[in-house]
Amino acid sequence: MIRRLSMAALAVLIALPGAVQGQEDLMMRVDRSTNAADPDDVPDVTITNVDGGFEVHTGPAAVVWDEGQTASGEFNLSATFTLLEPSGHPNYYGLIYGGSNLNTDGQNYMYFLIAQNGTYIIKHRANNETVHDIVGRTPHDAINDGAATNDLEVRVGADEIAFVINGQVVHTTENAGMAGRTDGIYGVRVNHVIPGVRVEGLSVSQ
Repeated sequence: MIRRLSMAALAVLIALPGAVQGQEDLMMRVDRSTNAADPDDVPDVTITNVDGGFEVHTGPAAVVWDEGQTASGEFNLSATFTLLEPSGHPNYYGLIYGGSNLNTDGQNYMYFLIAQNGTYIIKHRANNETVHDIVGRTPHDAINDGAATNDLEVRVGADEIAFVINGQVVHTTENAGMAGRTDGIYGVRVNHVIPGVRVEGLSVSQ
Protein backbone atom coordinates (compact mmCIF):
# COMPACT_ATOMS: atom_id res chain seq x y z
CA MET A 1 0.00 0.00 0.00
CA ILE A 2 1.14 3.55 -0.69
CA ARG A 3 0.80 6.82 1.19
CA ARG A 4 1.39 10.17 -0.54
CA LEU A 5 1.51 13.51 1.24
CA SER A 6 0.92 16.67 -0.74
CA MET A 7 2.49 20.06 -0.09
CA ALA A 8 -0.89 21.32 1.15
CA ALA A 9 -0.67 18.90 4.07
CA LEU A 10 2.89 19.74 5.08
CA ALA A 11 2.10 22.64 7.39
CA VAL A 12 -0.23 20.40 9.37
CA LEU A 13 2.41 17.67 9.57
CA ILE A 14 4.96 20.00 11.09
CA ALA A 15 2.68 20.10 14.14
CA LEU A 16 1.10 16.67 13.86
CA PRO A 17 2.62 13.85 11.77
CA GLY A 18 0.43 11.45 9.85
CA ALA A 19 0.24 7.70 10.12
CA VAL A 20 1.59 5.80 7.12
CA GLN A 21 -1.07 3.69 5.43
CA GLY A 22 -0.17 0.00 5.46
CA GLN A 23 2.41 0.62 8.18
CA GLU A 24 -0.15 1.54 10.82
CA ASP A 25 2.40 2.20 13.56
CA LEU A 26 4.67 4.40 11.44
CA MET A 27 4.57 8.17 11.78
CA MET A 28 6.12 10.72 9.43
CA ARG A 29 7.32 14.28 9.79
CA VAL A 30 8.06 16.32 6.66
CA ASP A 31 10.72 19.05 6.54
CA ARG A 32 10.34 21.33 3.54
CA SER A 33 13.41 22.89 1.94
CA THR A 34 13.94 26.54 2.86
CA ASN A 35 16.76 26.97 0.32
CA ALA A 36 15.46 28.73 -2.79
CA ALA A 37 18.51 27.50 -4.72
CA ASP A 38 17.77 23.88 -3.77
CA PRO A 39 13.98 23.48 -3.74
CA ASP A 40 11.96 20.29 -3.32
CA ASP A 41 11.38 19.20 -6.91
CA VAL A 42 8.23 17.12 -6.35
CA PRO A 43 5.35 17.83 -3.94
CA ASP A 44 4.86 14.41 -2.36
CA VAL A 45 6.55 11.99 0.00
CA THR A 46 5.62 8.38 -0.80
CA ILE A 47 6.11 5.40 1.52
CA THR A 48 5.51 1.90 0.18
CA ASN A 49 5.50 -1.43 2.00
CA VAL A 50 8.09 -4.03 0.92
CA ASP A 51 9.04 -7.37 2.41
CA GLY A 52 11.08 -6.72 5.53
CA GLY A 53 10.60 -2.96 5.52
CA PHE A 54 9.48 0.00 3.44
CA GLU A 55 10.57 2.37 0.67
CA VAL A 56 10.67 6.16 1.00
CA HIS A 57 10.48 8.45 -2.03
CA THR A 58 10.97 12.20 -1.52
CA GLY A 59 9.88 15.09 -2.23
CA PRO A 60 10.53 17.06 0.90
CA ALA A 61 12.78 15.47 3.51
CA ALA A 62 11.02 13.01 5.79
CA VAL A 63 11.62 11.51 9.23
CA VAL A 64 9.84 8.18 9.72
CA TRP A 65 9.41 6.40 13.04
CA ASP A 66 7.23 4.17 15.22
CA GLU A 67 6.27 5.75 18.56
CA GLY A 68 6.60 2.36 20.21
CA GLN A 69 10.19 1.83 19.06
CA THR A 70 12.57 3.33 21.60
CA ALA A 71 16.02 2.47 22.90
CA SER A 72 17.90 3.45 26.04
CA GLY A 73 21.09 2.63 27.89
CA GLU A 74 23.51 0.49 25.89
CA PHE A 75 22.17 -0.71 22.52
CA ASN A 76 22.96 -1.41 18.88
CA LEU A 77 20.71 0.24 16.28
CA SER A 78 20.95 -1.04 12.72
CA ALA A 79 19.24 -1.13 9.32
CA THR A 80 20.04 -1.89 5.71
CA PHE A 81 19.53 0.96 3.23
CA THR A 82 19.36 0.53 -0.54
CA LEU A 83 19.47 3.66 -2.66
CA LEU A 84 17.21 2.65 -5.55
CA GLU A 85 17.94 5.71 -7.66
CA PRO A 86 20.34 8.58 -6.91
CA SER A 87 19.09 12.15 -6.79
CA GLY A 88 20.39 14.85 -9.10
CA HIS A 89 22.92 15.87 -6.45
CA PRO A 90 24.08 14.23 -3.20
CA ASN A 91 21.41 14.02 -0.50
CA TYR A 92 21.59 12.05 2.73
CA TYR A 93 19.64 9.17 4.26
CA GLY A 94 20.06 6.90 7.28
CA LEU A 95 19.31 6.39 10.96
CA ILE A 96 17.87 8.63 13.67
CA TYR A 97 17.92 7.86 17.39
CA GLY A 98 17.55 9.58 20.75
CA GLY A 99 14.36 11.14 19.43
CA SER A 100 11.77 13.11 21.39
CA ASN A 101 8.98 15.57 20.57
CA LEU A 102 9.25 14.60 16.91
CA ASN A 103 5.80 15.99 16.15
CA THR A 104 6.43 19.45 17.67
CA ASP A 105 8.59 22.52 17.16
CA GLY A 106 10.83 21.09 19.87
CA GLN A 107 11.84 18.06 17.78
CA ASN A 108 15.08 16.57 19.08
CA TYR A 109 17.13 13.68 17.70
CA MET A 110 20.55 12.48 16.59
CA TYR A 111 21.15 11.27 13.04
CA PHE A 112 23.75 9.23 11.16
CA LEU A 113 23.34 9.50 7.38
CA ILE A 114 25.19 8.63 4.19
CA ALA A 115 25.00 9.99 0.64
CA GLN A 116 25.45 8.66 -2.89
CA ASN A 117 28.86 10.36 -3.16
CA GLY A 118 30.40 8.17 -0.45
CA THR A 119 30.24 10.64 2.44
CA TYR A 120 28.57 10.46 5.85
CA ILE A 121 27.39 12.97 8.45
CA ILE A 122 26.51 12.80 12.14
CA LYS A 123 24.32 15.59 13.52
CA HIS A 124 22.06 16.62 16.36
CA ARG A 125 18.77 18.40 15.64
CA ALA A 126 17.70 20.50 18.61
CA ASN A 127 14.49 22.07 17.21
CA ASN A 128 13.04 23.28 13.91
CA GLU A 129 15.88 25.73 13.27
CA THR A 130 18.93 24.39 15.12
CA VAL A 131 21.21 21.62 13.88
CA HIS A 132 24.61 20.87 15.43
CA ASP A 133 27.38 19.12 13.50
CA ILE A 134 29.03 16.22 15.29
CA VAL A 135 30.80 15.17 12.10
CA GLY A 136 30.47 17.20 8.90
CA ARG A 137 30.47 15.71 5.41
CA THR A 138 33.22 13.10 5.52
CA PRO A 139 34.22 10.64 2.76
CA HIS A 140 34.91 7.01 3.67
CA ASP A 141 35.83 3.95 1.62
CA ALA A 142 33.42 1.80 3.66
CA ILE A 143 30.46 3.41 1.86
CA ASN A 144 29.16 1.82 -1.33
CA ASP A 145 28.42 4.90 -3.40
CA GLY A 146 25.85 5.47 -6.10
CA ALA A 147 22.76 3.27 -6.32
CA ALA A 148 23.91 0.69 -3.77
CA THR A 149 23.15 -1.12 -0.52
CA ASN A 150 24.75 -0.13 2.79
CA ASP A 151 24.38 -1.46 6.32
CA LEU A 152 24.37 1.29 8.97
CA GLU A 153 24.76 0.74 12.69
CA VAL A 154 25.08 2.87 15.81
CA ARG A 155 26.67 1.03 18.74
CA VAL A 156 25.95 2.84 21.99
CA GLY A 157 28.18 1.70 24.83
CA ALA A 158 28.51 2.91 28.39
CA ASP A 159 31.45 5.18 27.56
CA GLU A 160 31.69 5.32 23.77
CA ILE A 161 29.48 5.44 20.69
CA ALA A 162 30.68 3.79 17.48
CA PHE A 163 29.26 4.56 14.03
CA VAL A 164 29.54 1.63 11.66
CA ILE A 165 29.09 1.28 7.88
CA ASN A 166 29.15 -2.16 6.30
CA GLY A 167 30.82 -3.62 9.37
CA GLN A 168 33.56 -0.99 9.53
CA VAL A 169 33.76 1.58 12.33
CA VAL A 170 34.01 4.99 10.64
CA HIS A 171 33.85 7.21 13.74
CA THR A 172 33.80 6.96 17.53
CA THR A 173 32.90 9.57 20.10
CA GLU A 174 32.56 9.77 23.86
CA ASN A 175 29.07 8.92 25.13
CA ALA A 176 28.67 12.29 26.80
CA GLY A 177 27.42 15.81 26.14
CA MET A 178 25.51 16.46 22.95
CA ALA A 179 26.58 13.19 21.32
CA GLY A 180 25.38 11.30 24.39
CA ARG A 181 21.71 12.17 23.81
CA THR A 182 20.94 8.60 22.78
CA ASP A 183 17.83 7.57 24.76
CA GLY A 184 14.54 7.86 22.90
CA ILE A 185 12.75 7.06 19.66
CA TYR A 186 14.64 5.60 16.72
CA GLY A 187 13.77 5.58 13.03
CA VAL A 188 15.06 6.86 9.70
CA ARG A 189 15.56 10.14 7.87
CA VAL A 190 15.53 10.51 4.07
CA ASN A 191 16.52 13.94 2.85
CA HIS A 192 14.78 15.68 -0.01
CA VAL A 193 14.61 14.89 -3.74
CA ILE A 194 15.73 11.26 -3.36
CA PRO A 195 13.77 9.14 -5.86
CA GLY A 196 13.85 6.06 -3.67
CA VAL A 197 15.45 4.46 -0.59
CA ARG A 198 14.55 0.98 0.67
CA VAL A 199 14.84 0.42 4.43
CA GLU A 200 15.06 -3.15 5.72
CA GLY A 201 15.70 -4.73 9.10
CA LEU A 202 15.39 -1.58 11.20
CA SER A 203 15.92 -2.88 14.72
CA VAL A 204 17.63 -2.51 18.10
CA SER A 205 19.47 -5.15 20.09
CA GLN A 206 20.49 -4.68 23.73
